[in-house]
Amino acid sequence: MYVDVEVEGAVATIRMDRPPLNVLNLELLNSLREAAEDIATQLQIKAVVLYGGSKVFSAGADIRELKQLTDEDAPEHAKAMQDAVMSVAHIPVPVIAAIRGAAVGGGCELALAADFRVCADSSVIGLPEILLGVIPTGGGTQRLTAVVGLPRAKEIVYSGRTLDAKEAREIGLADRVVPDDEVLTEAKRWAARYENSSATGLRAAKAALEHGQDDGLAVELENFVESFRAPDRTIGMRSFLEQGPGRARFGAGTEKAGKS
Repeated sequence: MYVDVEVEGAVATIRMDRPPLNVLNLELLNSLREAAEDIATQLQIKAVVLYGGSKVFSAGADIRELKQLTDEDAPEHAKAMQDAVMSVAHIPVPVIAAIRGAAVGGGCELALAADFRVCADSSVIGLPEILLGVIPTGGGTQRLTAVVGLPRAKEIVYSGRTLDAKEAREIGLADRVVPDDEVLTEAKRWAARYENSSATGLRAAKAALEHGQDDGLAVELENFVESFRAPDRTIGMRSFLEQGPGRARFGAGTEKAGKS
């Protein structure tokens, strides 16, 4: 449910379909993980396009669902997010994210799990979790650093701000920026470059290039759970639902800092 897969020749397109914003609830996350794991076993697939439709890539985690979690539920839910994003990252052939509208929070993390990102002129991308009193938990702290470097990753994560397509391209977060109505076509054109490539070669190359990239994910997951259990998470998520994003006001820190 919420995920459609279409195969044309050697290219598979995974489309998230939970309108209006492709918010990542557990059903969508599990469906995405299952689709990615299934595609990974199909040796005829040589490239994958990850798409959110013509309106929005994904506005991130379902805050209403998160707000209802108990402290005991948080690790399992966070692991579901990480597993879904990692399943996309572990598709053993090139993955191109086709981004229109917002790719924020978990949506940004899904985009980062792709090998390449094609963004629409009007798209925005970022990791605003800190404005909710938590941190990214779908690999964002690790993969953003790998893509843009540690100093830029720190600035983006610490501020929680979103980037427009132009800035994303300038720092390497977007690989290409095209007019809105050309995003999917350009992503499929890019994927088609690999149709005549060696399937075994592509898989071997991706495995070698990404070896060791996931080392920090356990630390990220642990620190997400720590932040989720702190009072600031309640303040941030209540403010998001009642006043909209980025309006929370946090007082002095009340919990111990993250672990490393």
